Amino acid sequence: MNDPTSLPYRPAAAIMLLNSENRVWVGQRRDSTLEAWQMPQGGLDEGEEPEAGALRELQEETGIASHLVEIIARSRQELLYDLPADLVGKLWKGRYRGQRQHWFLGRFLGTDTDVHLDTAEPEFRAWRWVAAEELPHLIVPFKRTLYESILAEFRPLFP
Repeated sequence: MNDPTSLPYRPAAAIMLLNSENRVWVGQRRDSTLEAWQMPQGGLDEGEEPEAGALRELQEETGIASHLVEIIARSRQELLYDLPADLVGKLWKGRYRGQRQHWFLGRFLGTDTDVHLDTAEPEFRAWRWVAAEELPHLIVPFKRTLYESILAEFRPLFP
């Protein structure tokens, strides 16, 4: 891999999903041996609007249908993260240096029985609701700053 800074960021969308107790949904990735948890997120399809992409990714990763989510807010700007050097050439066919994500805050209107990790292409092996303040400590280190940023922006929006 040459200079990773010459690569673009992958367009993506993500969602911080709150339950009725203002706890945040996190999933543990199947493809990692780390004790890393993350909120639903993924790449946008060509021409896809970010909110539609966030809801699509949520359904693909958690089984939660979009009609069970009320969007409360959208981040003021896209948030970026860079992959560690050892992952740049391995993920996304080596085409991107990281992601530029549109973030959404959503309210989950369903129940825990609406969560189904056994999707067509399962990404998570476990899931749970956590206190928002736990988020930066649960994510892989290279996404920690992004999680701190989105938490700072969205935390005042829920009690």
